[in-house]
Amino acid sequence: MGIQFRKESFRDDFTFRNSPDTIRRFPFPFDRDDYMYAVNIEPHVKGRPGTAFEHLIDVDEHYVAEMADKALVLKEDPLRCQSLPHMELAGWDLLEMLMEQQASGYPDHFTLVRDSTRWRWINRPLGIDDTFTFGDAATLPYGPMEYITRQAQGDFCLLDQRVGDLWMDAGIVTTQADWSLDFDIGMSFMEWHAPVPRAHELGVFDRALKFLLQLRQGQPMRRSNWTMTVNARLDTSPENYHKWGPDRMTVLPENVGHKVHLRVELQSFWRLPRSNAMVFPIRCYLLKLEELVTEPKWARRMHRVLRDLPQDLADYKGLSRWRQTAVDYLARYDDGAPTSPGVWAD
Repeated sequence: MGIQFRKESFRDDFTFRNSPDTIRRFPFPFDRDDYMYAVNIEPHVKGRPGTAFEHLIDVDEHYVAEMADKALVLKEDPLRCQSLPHMELAGWDLLEMLMEQQASGYPDHFTLVRDSTRWRWINRPLGIDDTFTFGDAATLPYGPMEYITRQAQGDFCLLDQRVGDLWMDAGIVTTQADWSLDFDIGMSFMEWHAPVPRAHELGVFDRALKFLLQLRQGQPMRRSNWTMTVNARLDTSPENYHKWGPDRMTVLPENVGHKVHLRVELQSFWRLPRSNAMVFPIRCYLLKLEELVTEPKWARRMHRVLRDLPQDLADYKGLSRWRQTAVDYLARYDDGAPTSPGVWAD
């Protein structure tokens, strides 16, 4: 049975919500009752059926609505998608990877037919049926990276590896948590991670870079990151701070459960075959607090994590203004019982 795609919005009236099944498949990021920034990298392998980890590239009920929102962001600001000239081959690598993963994971919705360099791509949810020549950008309506990432949930950073470092030389970034591709394009790994508190003094990024430089083709890795956001807004970019920044002033005890969302990035890392570049997909998931508390273990743990979060991390994640309101709301669902190990709901 195919996915039932929702008609919803991530701006203006914010009609986004999660069905009960999608709540259960949410990639909850906390495996214990407290949090400190860590690399937390593990092999990116297929996981439990019915979760966000069932396939290596996840497609869910929000797919069609997210693609519509991505198209709006790109129409308003084309600089959210950029690729330096030497990254075109990496773009073709990424096109192949995403087509293969979507077609194998969701054959009811996507089909890829290859005849040498003549390829046919069918995307049923978006009504796309295109035939093109692999390697010839003139046969596509956009460059290869932009063409396929307009049809994939989340953001994608293409990293060139040279002189012992990784460089963000291409990407499409429309669902980011307050960072800018236009600012970071061409930066090294350490340069674009510079704002993260504590992680540098702990040596987190030194270890992460050393690890990533050794990444092998066919052995992708993953990690999760999290923040929280007010309203179901995917585009929380610095460029649009004037739109989403004032939202933080609207959180009240009577609306916190509906307005405040746990925002999780499922980040994966793939070595690409022809270019030897690395692609860094960043898939954003949103869960309202009123949806989160329907899972008792998550409600208890979220309360404890948010209550005890170090102040500098709370400031970095932009939670300080309304954190206590959210903690007070979650406290109603924390009976003090111990939580089971791991991230999975009980």
